[in-house]
Amino acid sequence: MKSKGEKEYSYRDRIATVDEHGKRNWVYAKKPKGDLFNKRRIVATILLLILFIGPYIKYKGDPIMLFNILERKFILFGVIFWPQDFHLILLSVITLIVFVVLFTVIFGRLFCGWVCPQTIFMEFIFRRIEYFIEGDAAAQKRLHKQEWNFDKIRKKTLKHIIFFAIAVITSTTFLSYIIGADQVLEFYKQGPLIQTGGFTALIIFSAAFYFVFAFFREQVCTIACPYGRLQGVLVDRKTIIVAYDYKRGEPRGPLKLAKEKGYGDCIACNSCVAVCPTGIDIKNGTQLECINCTACIDACNAVMDRSGRPRGLIRYDSEEGISTGKRSIFNTRSIAYSAVLTVLLFFVASMFMIRGDFEVTILRQRGTMFQEYGNDSLSNIYNYQIVNKIRQDIEVQLKPINVNGKIRYIGPKEIIKKGEVGKGTFMLILPKNQIKSSNTKIIFGVYSEGKLIEEYNSTFVGPNNLD
Repeated sequence: MKSKGEKEYSYRDRIATVDEHGKRNWVYAKKPKGDLFNKRRIVATILLLILFIGPYIKYKGDPIMLFNILERKFILFGVIFWPQDFHLILLSVITLIVFVVLFTVIFGRLFCGWVCPQTIFMEFIFRRIEYFIEGDAAAQKRLHKQEWNFDKIRKKTLKHIIFFAIAVITSTTFLSYIIGADQVLEFYKQGPLIQTGGFTALIIFSAAFYFVFAFFREQVCTIACPYGRLQGVLVDRKTIIVAYDYKRGEPRGPLKLAKEKGYGDCIACNSCVAVCPTGIDIKNGTQLECINCTACIDACNAVMDRSGRPRGLIRYDSEEGISTGKRSIFNTRSIAYSAVLTVLLFFVASMFMIRGDFEVTILRQRGTMFQEYGNDSLSNIYNYQIVNKIRQDIEVQLKPINVNGKIRYIGPKEIIKKGEVGKGTFMLILPKNQIKSSNTKIIFGVYSEGKLIEEYNSTFVGPNNLD
């Protein structure tokens, strides 16, 4: 038993947002401030600007970013990818998964704290509005406990109206990324009476978005997000995380008794707990809820400045670095993994760079042989398929490059629309003096407006006896 007045430290046996009766503890995080928060705010502002203006920036008549899953059309930074480029999308997804795994092994949940959409929307939009309307954490607690009156109703109503308006704007932005901003504008012009299904889906998505940020909040990171669950598997003693230096900070105690009692640098002020958006105590070590947002680092550094002690009691470091005292973010392993990540990124980038504007396939028609064409020529029948990946419709002409032959189309030539596949059949006629073997190599040139756009190698079947 502890004596009266002696503080008892015990490690928690439940998540921070649930009390001993299984009910939710609402997190009232104190408004963070500091050097790292200012840097995160710059990153968040840039990402939010990209998100909300992205659908409205156009390049050569198309949006610079589009993810049209319905038509399987994707545009990334002005480059169009059609269904025929699915292998590139698949390769990118695989690379992204490997990147996330390796990045997490090296740097922990740095993504969660700095660029995750959940964190950015929660901390830099919705909490900012909450602070503006209801005040800081202490004021929010008082407002929650007070009886319902005009002031409380006004603040709560205003807050939730703004929350839902942001949800609708964000849902509209996401819809613009899927079907295009012009189509969304037309969608709103037609109204809910004509676009009933579309508006219903928009309201449902907006309601879900509103629910997440108005009520579910940090529970997404704890309960719903699979990435947070993976942290326990991917993080080890060498992973860079937001960590508390227990060797320097323990035992905890008030500053005025530090020299007398031999206390460490931690004065048990709980400033790190007050600013945590998931309600945890970083001094308890690596935890599932920690999103590496660095709010506790800024809070602790401010306390260290006021108490005249060096910063870094809570910092980016590994558990091994804390235990050994050797602060080394860039060790052999992190450099090696970073090199692998760089190679992967360059590989995917090179695959995108060598991607052609057209895909051409020309094959001899199955089950056919050569045919006599007049007295001095032979013919073969071919099927062609051309994928048009550029931004305009084209009309193509096929010509043999390495032999003197003629092409006659079987059926009309078609104009191949952008993003579509053109198919057709033609007959290649060669003079007998051009046929050197039973399988003569043919190089077909694909031309558009007189310009060679692609070449394709095939063969021309002739008789075994050429005499």
